[in-house]
Amino acid sequence: MKAVVMAGGAGSRLRPLTINRPKPMVPMVNKPVIGHILDLLKRHGITDVVITLQYMAEDIQDYLGDGRNLGMNIQYSIEETPLGTAGSVKQAQAWLDDTFMVISGDSITDIDLNAVIEYHKAKHAKATLTLYRVPNPLEYGVIIVNEDGHVQQFLEKPSWGEVISDTVNTGIYVLEPEVLDLMEPGVSFDFSKDLFPILLERNEPMFGYIAEGYWCDVGNLAEYMRATQDILNNKVHADGLGTPRSPGVWCEEGVEIAPDAQVYGPVFLGQGTKIKAGVIIHGPSVIRDYTVIDNNAHIDRSIVWRNCYIGEGVELRGAIIGRQCNLKRKVIVFEGGIVGDSSVIGENAVIHPGVKIWPNKEVEAGATVKTSIIWGAQGRRVLFGRYGVTGLVNVDLTPEFAARLGAAFAATLPIGSNVTINRDPHRSPRMLKRGMISGLPSAGVNVQDTLDVPIPVARYYTRSSQAAGGIHVRLSPYDGRVVDIKFFDSRGQDLSKNAERNIESVFFREDFRRVYLNEIGTIRYAANVVEQYDQAFFKAVDVDAIRNSRPYIALDFANASTSTVLGPILSQLHCRVVALNQAVDESKMSISAEEFQQALVALGKITEVLDTALGVRLDVGGERVFVVDDSGRQVPQITLSAVLAHLAFKSKGGGAIAVPVTLPTIFEQIAAQHNGQVLRTKVNPQALMAAANRKDVVMAADGNGSFIWPDFQPVIDGMMTIAKLLEFLAKQQTTLVKAIAEVPPYFVADGEVNCPWETKGTVMRLLNQQYKDRLGQQIDGIHINIGENQWVLILPDPDSPLFHVYCQAPSQPAAQELVGKYIRIVQGLQQ
Repeated sequence: MKAVVMAGGAGSRLRPLTINRPKPMVPMVNKPVIGHILDLLKRHGITDVVITLQYMAEDIQDYLGDGRNLGMNIQYSIEETPLGTAGSVKQAQAWLDDTFMVISGDSITDIDLNAVIEYHKAKHAKATLTLYRVPNPLEYGVIIVNEDGHVQQFLEKPSWGEVISDTVNTGIYVLEPEVLDLMEPGVSFDFSKDLFPILLERNEPMFGYIAEGYWCDVGNLAEYMRATQDILNNKVHADGLGTPRSPGVWCEEGVEIAPDAQVYGPVFLGQGTKIKAGVIIHGPSVIRDYTVIDNNAHIDRSIVWRNCYIGEGVELRGAIIGRQCNLKRKVIVFEGGIVGDSSVIGENAVIHPGVKIWPNKEVEAGATVKTSIIWGAQGRRVLFGRYGVTGLVNVDLTPEFAARLGAAFAATLPIGSNVTINRDPHRSPRMLKRGMISGLPSAGVNVQDTLDVPIPVARYYTRSSQAAGGIHVRLSPYDGRVVDIKFFDSRGQDLSKNAERNIESVFFREDFRRVYLNEIGTIRYAANVVEQYDQAFFKAVDVDAIRNSRPYIALDFANASTSTVLGPILSQLHCRVVALNQAVDESKMSISAEEFQQALVALGKITEVLDTALGVRLDVGGERVFVVDDSGRQVPQITLSAVLAHLAFKSKGGGAIAVPVTLPTIFEQIAAQHNGQVLRTKVNPQALMAAANRKDVVMAADGNGSFIWPDFQPVIDGMMTIAKLLEFLAKQQTTLVKAIAEVPPYFVADGEVNCPWETKGTVMRLLNQQYKDRLGQQIDGIHINIGENQWVLILPDPDSPLFHVYCQAPSQPAAQELVGKYIRIVQGLQQ
């Protein structure tokens, strides 16, 4: 059997290790990664190999040649432009006239390939996918198979809410040659996204083989370190580690170890390595060929590539040192530090944790390096969370970080684009906003500064000004030490997951676009921002209906800039407003939960005493609303969503509303009363805003105080929510209390259960298997039908090691009991 080894990857997430070499050529203990893959093929009797190349192809060709030195026959297929995983194999079709295997050249594995081949033949399959169970499936393609092994579904790089299994695609396939006929030559084509869905649609025999053994995709620096340590710890079979000098210490030829040196395995010492007097090496560590470790150096859990000099008294702790580096006397490189090829680190210099030194750099003697050279990046796995890019001010989010983040965002947009930028009144967002502003023009993007308007106004201006995107920097309303940086697309909506990943990719590659000086972007203050919002606002509401009713309301502006926008709007609508906390106060941008609750209680008392029709508190960004009725009672957020859905359906005479899967089925009941429709979405603002783009959607709500009115703009807007509530009550000649009374009863409960990150995928798979006959529509998380109007939703948290459990039942005690029951079930599945 022939094998195709895919080795065209650039390995951007492994930089700076891959600056001077393609990803398959990164050294992994005793040989490049691709060398271990070729060893694996040879152990299984596969010696006829085609290697597909693209990035730095000559490096691999020069190293492997025609394969005769390895006892193999190697052919090369070189792509002029990237053709995708399947497209690259299609280009090699001339060599593939019988059943063949496809395997990645940048992973480490000892999976039994013969077992995969035998399974493929026994099933008479057209395609067999080798699958593997991993603790965290987010970065992989998740594959679902039935009891017979038939592939049922593909899910490429899912969010936690989409994870329904921990069984992922390893990129090892056994294929029949005729599947290549389904592709056009010279066209970019992917196995998981393109070819396999075609086979699934045509009902071709496609199977998944769940493999045992070891498999690691060497996709990032953490996985590179892990795979190296696993080889040294014998967790994966690797050939040719050399001669054991002592337990756990492997040496190649010509190794010299001083009598008083201390080497504690597992350690690999490459050819010609010299370990001088007083040196201490703790494994797992790798010292590659012809490297000198000078007197009294201390190496702990580190990797040093070939031809390096590690000077006297140097300390390496969990570090990676590239090829031909010179670390002089008493240098210290801390955990996660990386020194790129041919760099020189001067005496007594200190490289802080997570710092990356790009190749061919020189650090002067005595320097303390706390940021990467030259471009720098923090050691984050991902940038984006549920609130955008979030972190502690001047710890995680510094002005330098903000400048790099601005440049990364700009690099994903065309040169000459416009980007709006906005902030709240606090000094921390102001500082970081200015850092962002400095980064954007460096990549050729123009900045339109809207200063500090409410978020819905900034979103509207982003869309109306035809900007390519927008940014809002705010103090977290939940923690005054934290800042959130939110990004918008050209519609003013939150960025899609793909757009976020593109920014992360640029940021982590540290490959920022630097334009020539005549292309540097401009910075200007945006004009008539609030005026444009106001004009559109009045067109989207029935002004006369509100004016004629002259509503009397209590309104808490939360000391935010909403007072400068909504206050004048309500005056023009002839509303009688009891204004609370109207003065803008930067110290009130983030308050405790106790202070917030006290503010709602005070609002309720004022509403009751002054006999206003209702009371409303806006959040500081102007997006969410919190309502009390005329008796001063707080209206539950789900009830408020149901009230506005009922009023919106009644006003529009039908249409559709969008709500997340966590909300109860009363919304379907309300829709049925008005010949309407309910669209269920994932539990995030992006999904809700995406649903609001549909023409028939009249309202979207998250059940937590956020509402979208697509007739005005398809984004969350608390100010428009207040106006719409007043309009509906006026036109339908009702009160909030009467509208609440028309909402059907519902009983819901929710809870949380802790779960380690590495166990989440397994729990999701086991839940899917255990409740496969009772699963509802799988939109986000795992929805289990219990009975009529009775269900459970188990939703993994995207940012924390826990699951959320939501339940609906015929009574409140029953709902609470369901939550407790399924919390115990999730806990049991972690055992």
